[in-house]
Amino acid sequence: MAPTKEYSSSFEGWERWQIAVAITKLQQAQELKDRGNKSFKAAKYDEAITFYTQAIEKSPQKVLENCTEAIKLNGKYTKALNRRAQAAEQLGDLQMSLEDVTAVCILEGFQNQATLQMADKVLKALGKEKAKEELQKKKKSMPSKHFLKSYFSSFTQDPVQQFVEPEEKILNIPVDDESSEENAGQSGAGDNPAVNGLSSSALKSVFSKAVVCLKGGEYERIIPLCTEELGLTPPSPHHQLALLLRGTMFNLTAQNSEAVEDFDQLLGVDNLDKKVKVNVLIKRGGLYINQDRRTDGLADFAHAIRIDSSNSDIYHHRGYQNIQIDRLEDAIRDFENSISKNPDFPNSYIQRSYAEHRRAAAEQSTTKLERAIKSYEQTLKTFPDNADGHALYAQALCDLGRFDDADNELLKLQWKQNIDEPVTLIKQAIELDDKCEYAYEMLGTIEVQRGDMVNAVKLFKKAIDLCRTESEMSHLFSLLHAAKAQLKAAEMLEIPLPKDFSPM
Repeated sequence: MAPTKEYSSSFEGWERWQIAVAITKLQQAQELKDRGNKSFKAAKYDEAITFYTQAIEKSPQKVLENCTEAIKLNGKYTKALNRRAQAAEQLGDLQMSLEDVTAVCILEGFQNQATLQMADKVLKALGKEKAKEELQKKKKSMPSKHFLKSYFSSFTQDPVQQFVEPEEKILNIPVDDESSEENAGQSGAGDNPAVNGLSSSALKSVFSKAVVCLKGGEYERIIPLCTEELGLTPPSPHHQLALLLRGTMFNLTAQNSEAVEDFDQLLGVDNLDKKVKVNVLIKRGGLYINQDRRTDGLADFAHAIRIDSSNSDIYHHRGYQNIQIDRLEDAIRDFENSISKNPDFPNSYIQRSYAEHRRAAAEQSTTKLERAIKSYEQTLKTFPDNADGHALYAQALCDLGRFDDADNELLKLQWKQNIDEPVTLIKQAIELDDKCEYAYEMLGTIEVQRGDMVNAVKLFKKAIDLCRTESEMSHLFSLLHAAKAQLKAAEMLEIPLPKDFSPM
């Protein structure tokens, strides 16, 4: 059916207007490009870059098409690859942008800081984009026991954990047995400060079973037990703690809406215990930030400080979240605050050193990196048995190239002649806990060093499948796409993939 005259006339007018706009943009882009060329010939390189960037912004599609034609004639034409990468970024094609800028990095031998910074920027944007997509379709699952143990150990004033600390003897109480009180006495419960003050009925309660599971690492049983406790009529004395523990486990198993519902219900309770309220705000604040609700999350942390400014957990966990969103100066201040409130907690010292390390890397400051290393050394002198501290310290030493100074076995990951030993150790760790995403990430990083990007991609995908939070998933997607981009770039350039480089 032919269009009516009125419709046809209107459509043709709109089409002519669109063409006119495109021509105007192209003319403006050409003028900016010409000005860029003049600046370049005059050795005014920063000015030239500004003009070229503005030209790409005016007509990125035309720039992309022209660069594609140039690349067909010369696949190693760095200027065309670089400009097409910028145009593709403007058009939202982050995958093409990354592949092109990675090819430029390879051709430049990873020596051009401007190109490396662009690659890093595109990688972060792509990682964040992919993480959001993945989280929307991710099914609930239990994280690794290592992850959960580390998470719970990052709190020093968690009301649920204080319900069973500090003795282990409560684990021997057969809570399903009618003779629990007698058995509790035989197991020494009377000397247990965690049990003192609790009646035998409390020890038999469903919630007690949940906290015993928490202490014993039987995490899969916790949500059903808490739900059973919360269904009791009338409400039990442990109703609030059961709600807190269930909300925490919902959060850790990526059931975010259920976690928020439990946390909101708790925060709506009149005269809620101060420690419970602060703990809820910390956990909901972290959840919000991981959902990219940064303002809401930081507001929860600020609210927690107004309630109890002496609670070191608030500063420690806000510091951790500030690292995730690249607010490194704020993170350092938070960890220093946490240390001032709780000088005996090693995690805050280690995370402060890590934040200083990240800041030094971002600023490319050797002086600040040396300072971060001294910070690690002082921390490990005080807390010599902290495994995370040794691992992060080794990483910082590697960044500075001081391989001979490290006595940490993880440093062998950087020495090709000793690489098989740590690989064996990591594989043994996976046999013990096949949900440890960090182990797969480390193996993937080793394969990148070996130049085996195909295997690295498989390992990073496995780590992503096990990952829980958006920030960590963004990081893993960045590693994944860096490896894939290097494969694609090497194929495009028809050159072997260079080893010992992981510039992203």
